[in-house]
Amino acid sequence: MAGDRLYSFQTGQKNEFQIVDYILFAGLLFCSAGIGLFYAIKDRQKSNTKDFLLAGGDMNPIPVALSLLASFMSAITLLGTPAEMYNYTTIYWWIGLGYFFVILGGAHVYMPVFYRLRVTSSYEYLEHRFGKVSRTIGAIIYVTQMTLYMSIVLYAPSLALNAVTGFTLWGSIWAVGLVCIFYTTIGGMKAVLWTDTFQVGMMMAGLLAVLIQGSIEVGGFAKAWERSVVSGRINFVDFDPDPAIRHSFWTCVVGGCFTWLSVYGANQAQIQRAVTCSTLKKAQIAYWLNWPGLCIILYICAMIGTVIYAFYETCDPKTYGLISASDQLLPLFVMDVLGHVPGIPGLFVSCLFSGALSTLSSGLNSIAAVLLEDVLRVFCVKRINSEVIATYASKIIALIFGFICLGLTYVASLLGGVLQAALALFGVIGGPLLGVFTLGMLFPWANEKGAVTGMLTSLVFMLWISVGYQIHKPKVATFSPISVEGCNWNLTTKVPPTTHSSLYLNTTTQSSLFVSTVNATLTTTADMVKEDSYYVMDRFYSLSYLWYSATAMIVVIAVGMLVSAITGFEKPSEMDPKLFCPIFDVFCPFLPEKIRKPLRFGVRYDEMKQCGDLELELQDGIEEKEEASPLQQKVVAEVNGDNASKAML
Repeated sequence: MAGDRLYSFQTGQKNEFQIVDYILFAGLLFCSAGIGLFYAIKDRQKSNTKDFLLAGGDMNPIPVALSLLASFMSAITLLGTPAEMYNYTTIYWWIGLGYFFVILGGAHVYMPVFYRLRVTSSYEYLEHRFGKVSRTIGAIIYVTQMTLYMSIVLYAPSLALNAVTGFTLWGSIWAVGLVCIFYTTIGGMKAVLWTDTFQVGMMMAGLLAVLIQGSIEVGGFAKAWERSVVSGRINFVDFDPDPAIRHSFWTCVVGGCFTWLSVYGANQAQIQRAVTCSTLKKAQIAYWLNWPGLCIILYICAMIGTVIYAFYETCDPKTYGLISASDQLLPLFVMDVLGHVPGIPGLFVSCLFSGALSTLSSGLNSIAAVLLEDVLRVFCVKRINSEVIATYASKIIALIFGFICLGLTYVASLLGGVLQAALALFGVIGGPLLGVFTLGMLFPWANEKGAVTGMLTSLVFMLWISVGYQIHKPKVATFSPISVEGCNWNLTTKVPPTTHSSLYLNTTTQSSLFVSTVNATLTTTADMVKEDSYYVMDRFYSLSYLWYSATAMIVVIAVGMLVSAITGFEKPSEMDPKLFCPIFDVFCPFLPEKIRKPLRFGVRYDEMKQCGDLELELQDGIEEKEEASPLQQKVVAEVNGDNASKAML
């Protein structure tokens, strides 16, 4: 360790905030509230929902990209990823590759459909495609998902602040929650986008400070990596396809892809930010700027986790009693290595709360949009008959749900590890929504009965699996080895001093012994339970949380198509082509026309003269036919009256 300072595992005491740290933390809240107040005053003459919910629809892609990044790269990622590296292995790094396919699908399959319809709420699409019932159900599911997710996001950094400073847990929750409610309610989408941009900068500054100083404390990142190699934490080669394995290459890349695709492909908060750009091309640029951003934050957090293990290699803080949950590892580490530098702990906690604030503001604004467009304007159209009333209604909705989220943070405190809890929520509730949008956009034969039945069946099935997982948790947790031989047990009576050999808690060895014992017991009854249905259900319950979203989507599509077949398929040739994605034209434009034509399944894409995304691309400078795709050439030609090009599609 660097210098002569003593650390928590040597003294048994945690460092606390100094006055300058509280000033920095208060400064974050003040700046965030100030941005909201600025846009409330600046746009006080604009009392319309387009400005409040879509920032006028003419935003630059850079702040939009940063807002997209901040919305779901929250305190959950900042706290959960280092804990993942400390407790398990580096196999989770592979999820960065999954992010690439997430952006590819989100930007080029889902976003063009939403953009050409120019929706404020993504669930407007479901009414166009499947009817009003599917729209209402989808909106209710989304509001439930985001309300629970925001509660987790608010609870996580508050717990961290409480763990490292002694600052009251519920006091921090209410302070941060009220500030977020304030600037989201009065400032609208512009306030959300620009505070997110400011908060991403805070997140990066805090993470880099922790990584750099932490590496210095352990003698360099290379040395920290070597220690992780010795402990078995460095593992990139687990290619086991078993979906019951918590993290493997396939689970992280494929399962992680579908988990995050439910965010970037079908989540109102992300779609609403993307359509604030003036053209589809700019919205896609904003999406693609997210991939390096997602990877940078992911890998910095993972590297911090590696450094944390090197620092606490000989004294596991949880076993020693310094913390009660792995999610508190990072704030404890910050106070250990940076507590002597006034202001830096405050910067770090500001970093955590920046992630929380960005997610809360995005969620509240999106909930306001969904309830306004999918509930009030559908069922109370006579009362919401002016833009002024609609804008005030949006603000009231954001205010009410802000307080609901504050109340639900108690539920979040019961969910365990925040990273797994949040991603599981994406799969259990977000997965069925991803499934119904995928069914609508890629399967033109599906009908309303199939979509509604598939969505509800998938939701019930995934809730059943997730509850079953909580009741029948996997018996063997593959934690990496930890040690407590370096703890100063003389300062505590929680665990009596013992020998070095008994203090080394190699949980992998313990797990192996446990597995051997369990296997020995099960061997005697294996023949009796082999065909038992309980065994099958136990396999379902053991499904990795990263496979939840993919499983949910498969159930929606399978049930949806089956019910559609029974009740009567739709005729693709009679459907509005704007509601579908010509996926083979998007990803296989090099194929000959004679091959691609039957792969459009009868959908009349050649009649998409009114495609909003293609027409808007004309405004964005696509005027030369040779620079456009075949479908774009078609639109350009028709707009210019060139009928000779009608044979192109």
